[in-house]
Amino acid sequence: MSEPYDTNLTRRTFLGLFLALPAPLALAGRGADSLAGALRLPGAASQAQQLPPTPACGDAQDATPNQTEGPYFKPNTPERTSLLDGGEPGTRLVVSGYVLTRDCRPVARALLDFWQADVNGAYDNVSYRFRGHQFTDESGRYYLETVVPGLYPGRTRHIHVKVQAPNQPVLTTQLYFPGEPRNNTDRIFRQALLLAVEDVADGKAATFNFVLNVG
Repeated sequence: MSEPYDTNLTRRTFLGLFLALPAPLALAGRGADSLAGALRLPGAASQAQQLPPTPACGDAQDATPNQTEGPYFKPNTPERTSLLDGGEPGTRLVVSGYVLTRDCRPVARALLDFWQADVNGAYDNVSYRFRGHQFTDESGRYYLETVVPGLYPGRTRHIHVKVQAPNQPVLTTQLYFPGEPRNNTDRIFRQALLLAVEDVADGKAATFNFVLNVG
């Protein structure tokens, strides 16, 4: 990736900012001022302090952590980018981001398989409600439409996912929501797996970049 921006940000910090942006916004910036304006941040120091907690690519130790699969994974899910069949209750949620290697290269055609509880905290173990898989595009980007999951007994709010680069091992992990009271008591919760979430007109939008231990 080229580095045309005249800024004091390190390459690694810049990549974390750039790749956390939705694709149209990331491509629109043409300088440090426009990037800061797009993020509504006053300057480089604030940008570095307010980065979302998504792992940054660059080092092996920054790969996205593994998490337990849990009891409700089902194979052979339908391929789709929306887990909404129409009429589901709950707060609408869009999750997007990139799948990257340790050296910050996008992973095209990476598999992502998502599953989660419904708004009541229940998993569908009969059919494929709130389950589905997709593949990243040529830029390594994914996009998922769903609802904010309900609370499952004994756990904080979360979304399960398996991520696999072509012909590479599978990463099984979970994504979490900031500000959840149960984050403090859930023994599985990891700060590095927090989504960056913001309110939007029709619900919530979140970003997360998966960094795979391949390079």
